[in-house]
Amino acid sequence: MTTQVRAVGAKSEKAPLETIEITRRDVLPEDVRIAIDYSGICHSDIHTVRGDWGDMPYPVVPGHEIIGRVVEVGDKVTKYSVGDLVGVGVIVKSCGECDNCKAGDEHFCQGPTGPLLTYAEADPYMPGSSTHGGYSREIVTTEKFVYRIPENLDKAAAAPLLCAGITVYSPLKHWGAGPGKTVGVAGVGGLGHMAVKFAHALGAHTVALTTSPEKVELCKSLGADEVLITSDSEAMKASAEKFDLIISTLPGDHDMNPYLDLLGQDGSYVVVGAVGNMTHSFSLPKLMKRHRSIAGSQIGSTRETQEMLDFCGEHNIVADIELINADYINEAYDRVVAGDVQFRFVIDAQTI
Repeated sequence: MTTQVRAVGAKSEKAPLETIEITRRDVLPEDVRIAIDYSGICHSDIHTVRGDWGDMPYPVVPGHEIIGRVVEVGDKVTKYSVGDLVGVGVIVKSCGECDNCKAGDEHFCQGPTGPLLTYAEADPYMPGSSTHGGYSREIVTTEKFVYRIPENLDKAAAAPLLCAGITVYSPLKHWGAGPGKTVGVAGVGGLGHMAVKFAHALGAHTVALTTSPEKVELCKSLGADEVLITSDSEAMKASAEKFDLIISTLPGDHDMNPYLDLLGQDGSYVVVGAVGNMTHSFSLPKLMKRHRSIAGSQIGSTRETQEMLDFCGEHNIVADIELINADYINEAYDRVVAGDVQFRFVIDAQTI
């Protein structure tokens, strides 16, 4: 048995997104059916829909920042009941058998196909079909990859936590952001504004790193204790070797050397924003003489994601968003590419 559901998707690489119908599977014993209320727009959605990452199984229905209410549960579901406020993020399945899955790192699944993404991948439950994301009225997924959302949070503004939030929370926790540490956030956009909020709430001395002097007050309003203008060479020199950790949300190829100079002994520069190859060379002596490191991070485990959501509930942390109707998605995509949003778009799924 299957269900037809309204959605918004792209039928080809060059096509605008439009209203379509998709098929959702019937609820299996360990499944949860969710009526979607809000779905965030991630830059990954745009890259996928527009074919920037290669051929895609069109039609593509994006969306992996999903908030909604449980409307049906399978007979083996134990974590959720009808009416619960829940979320779905970037992945909806892993092999469950590899070393990483057994260790609770499902996002690094080593199975034959790796973790199953929420959209645009072959759907193992419906052969011949692909997974479809949150730009839709409903989604059905295994309860293991469903998260409980604190009821006190703004529901629409909580949606980006499922990708943008966990993408920066995971490395902040992994590299020990907290009291006594100085943490820099390079780039204060969709990811960076969340990193500033989290680093501050974790108790680290938080420094926003930006090229834009006009963003100083905005960065401080997000929780930055200081703002360092990276285009100011004298200010950069004065801040040399003061940082324990820098989370880089810079979206593309860039010169890492100026940021390496900011790191102290054993400092780490962790890349979470850039998705292409880096072409700028970096200085090995800069790394070697202070035991520095360059690292990368990608989303987070199911355990970390729920921990992050609970942390947000305790500290009332959500994204800064612009809520839109479904008929504005194409314009929103163009504005994201142009950098014209502060800081994330979220779709009211009831308008699909």
